[in-house]
Amino acid sequence: MIKSRNTSIVNMSDTTTNQVDPDSAFLNNGRNVSITIQDGENYISVKPVAEKQPDEVKVLGVSLRGLPRAGQFLVCVGGVFFFYLMYGYVLELIFRLEGFKPFGWYLTLVQFAFYSVFGAGELQFKTDKTRRIPMKTYCGLAFLTVATMGLSNSAVGYLNYPTQVIFKCCKLIPVMIGGVLIQGKRYGMIDVTACLCMTFGLIFFTLADVEVQPNFDTHGVLLISLALVADAVIGNVQEKTMKAHSASNTEVVLYSYSVGFVYIFVGLLLSGELLEPIRFCAQYPGYTYGLAAALSVTGYVGINFVLTLVKSFGALLAVTVTTCRKAVTIILSFIFFTKPFTMQYVWSALLVTAGILLSTYSKNQVKMDAMIQRYVVQPLFTRQGRSSGKTEYV
Repeated sequence: MIKSRNTSIVNMSDTTTNQVDPDSAFLNNGRNVSITIQDGENYISVKPVAEKQPDEVKVLGVSLRGLPRAGQFLVCVGGVFFFYLMYGYVLELIFRLEGFKPFGWYLTLVQFAFYSVFGAGELQFKTDKTRRIPMKTYCGLAFLTVATMGLSNSAVGYLNYPTQVIFKCCKLIPVMIGGVLIQGKRYGMIDVTACLCMTFGLIFFTLADVEVQPNFDTHGVLLISLALVADAVIGNVQEKTMKAHSASNTEVVLYSYSVGFVYIFVGLLLSGELLEPIRFCAQYPGYTYGLAAALSVTGYVGINFVLTLVKSFGALLAVTVTTCRKAVTIILSFIFFTKPFTMQYVWSALLVTAGILLSTYSKNQVKMDAMIQRYVVQPLFTRQGRSSGKTEYV
């Protein structure tokens, strides 16, 4: 308890409006101090308003309140790794079925059906079920969602799954090209270097595929490239739309995927490519629809863990976790599924990884510099003075 004379009471209620940065909140101990101040002859006990605590961490409506902050973070990281590693395994496994490779769009149709059902079910637990984003906007979002997932799934039928993952890591390339050509943007040296690392990494990784894959098909490169462009666009559009209309993730998932389901269904029906995959899957219903259901569940739960990670702990930590997850996905793909291997895959992937790290650093330079200074530089170059009790920097 601290006593202070001849002081006046200061109104501290406005501190409740301060926002806590997710990353600093993750490391904050948050101690509260009780202060006693004197007003004339009377002592008045004042307890300062504590810093606003971070929002409650929830995944699919399940609260992690009972866990410490570090425990909540580890649960989210574990969820991202487990469900997305399972997603990659199941996706590659289903395309291993002889004769299934041409049916990537039908698989996407089934996924969209599951996602729509999951979204509708989750919405029932929400208090506010009002649709905030205009349906016209959802028509555009659904088109981009269809392009991203449909083209990506179809590409797996023509490419190594690790090649597909490597391409999806390089969203920065179309973003920068579009920024220069459309908006006349100028990028710094770090962004340019990151883009070059990703570009050359992709080129050499694809050339490795050409070298070791006897049935390499350039059609797959075209499909995944188009999916990459759509993926780069949809992120910005979704973020802008959700902020403008204050829409929830559940609403966006429900309407984007349900409208997208209609797009794909009509497209397959008009092109005459709907009945053939239905007949094929009817021969192996347990394998095809069972794996499609597992793919949808792991994908839906996985994206909820990612969104929770971004919301509760910040985009920087989320990007770091998802990048590590993609690296593990590529490694496990070579372990569980027999495929030709060359060391060119390794150093090409390292080039792409370097580009991702540079891109992440460019977007979070101030925060990352502060973290490096605090957790790397100071512990290495600081020692505690034994006699004076002061910290000395060497």
